[in-house]
Amino acid sequence: MRLSLRLLSIVLILCAPAAGAEQPVRVGAYHFPPYVMKPESNAPEGLLPELLAAFNAAQDQYRFDLVPTSVTRRYRDFTQGRYDMILFESPDWGWQDIPLNKLDLQIADAEVYVARQLPGRDQHFFDAIGDKRLALYTGYHYGFAGFNADQDHLTRQFNAVFTYSHDSNLLMLMHDRVDISVVTRSYLRIFQRDNPETGRQLVISERTDQVYHHHALLRPGGPLDVAGLSALLQTLQHSGRLEPLIQRYQLLRATDMAGERARPMPR
Repeated sequence: MRLSLRLLSIVLILCAPAAGAEQPVRVGAYHFPPYVMKPESNAPEGLLPELLAAFNAAQDQYRFDLVPTSVTRRYRDFTQGRYDMILFESPDWGWQDIPLNKLDLQIADAEVYVARQLPGRDQHFFDAIGDKRLALYTGYHYGFAGFNADQDHLTRQFNAVFTYSHDSNLLMLMHDRVDISVVTRSYLRIFQRDNPETGRQLVISERTDQVYHHHALLRPGGPLDVAGLSALLQTLQHSGRLEPLIQRYQLLRATDMAGERARPMPR
């Protein structure tokens, strides 16, 4: 009996977390520029990897690790506990029936319609989409379609073709294979900055398909709760590290877009 108790004590000591050990928080990520690019690679880029690095540098209680998923698989991976949290999401993007906790990040973005610049083409080109060919991003939810991301539905109802990148959609525009694409505004601004000649050949709608109010979605019972994440974001904000990161990726505070409303294109 004495030996058994001694063995049990040894096992409990070995299984106990080391003092000061960081608790892992797994953060789901799928290719969604400019938020994250190539999350499955050894060196993913974008806002999310930089934000997680800032989280890790700001404290030693948690270690934030990026976990690759996909735009369609992310719901299943979340419910199966393969990651604990996903950032820069909207609860309206297919999460309605999934138990979760959410935190409004107070960071905003938008989707805008883009076409190739041609003689006589102006903002009236975006008055309706019924006679237009659309290039869309596989798995994305669009306001003009009532956020129904089913690919068959979008193909039948909206004459849509699909790719896995905004770059491919813009390339199809430039080669007249489609008439309109719907592009994340932050990505488009970075594209125009880095590709000024091509950027000048685009017509960008004043009409927005949707306005993002980004949230963090957290798994109930996960290692980090809403209060803990909120406190960490406040730490980055007060240290002056959060705002330059948001601005570098062409995002805005939600208060700066308070007056902007989505105006999806009609059929």
